[in-house]
Formats: sequence, structure tokens, C-alpha cells
Amino acid sequence: MRIAIKRVYQEPDPNDGFRVLVDRLWPRGLSKERAKVDLWLKEVAPSTELRKWFQHDPAKWTEFQKRYKQELKSKGDQLDVIKKKLHQGPITLLYGAKDEEHNEAVVLLSMLRTK
Repeated sequence: MRIAIKRVYQEPDPNDGFRVLVDRLWPRGLSKERAKVDLWLKEVAPSTELRKWFQHDPAKWTEFQKRYKQELKSKGDQLDVIKKKLHQGPITLLYGAKDEEHNEAVVLLSMLRTK
């Protein structure tokens, strides 16, 4: 089982496997054809309130992780979709943020690797 994260704006690669977009909003300026997203799980993304509060501010990163993990506790069915796909082959979680270290895909990846 292999799971990775990647910015959705990066060129799709056959090694990405099943590509899952984990943002609530569709990435600006990116067509569905170019994104090559297999599944858009916007329900697993941070709530609008949490996203607006965080604004990818590294100073809020620790608190964002805590709050987002709390939100994810009620999204077990959505996480199960990802876990089931993992048994079928590699998965890449896609995100749109410019910050590659402070985004929801990083949190999701760590949660999925520990469960």
C-alpha cells in the first residue's frame, strides 16, 4: 500500500495511482481534464470556517492540525473510501495550496498512515 500527497497543479504521473482531491473548493484555473482527478472528496476537506481561520498561516499550524483532526472524527465514512482504495493500489491525495508543508493533505496522510 502506497499513499502520497501532491499539489494538484503538478503534472499527473502514472505512478500517482488513484488521484483523490481533498480540497473543498475546485483549484482555480485548472480544468478537470488537466487535473485528472479520479475522486473529489470535498466532504473530507476542512470546514469553510476552519479553512478561513487557518489561511495557511504556519503560526496556526499546530492548532489547525488539532481542529482538523477533530473534524475528521465525524468523517469516518469518507476516510473509509480512501482506505478501501488503498487496498487496490497506490493513492495520491491532491491539494491546491501553495504551501507544501502546511495543508490538509499533510494531516490526512499522517492520519491514514497511523490507522
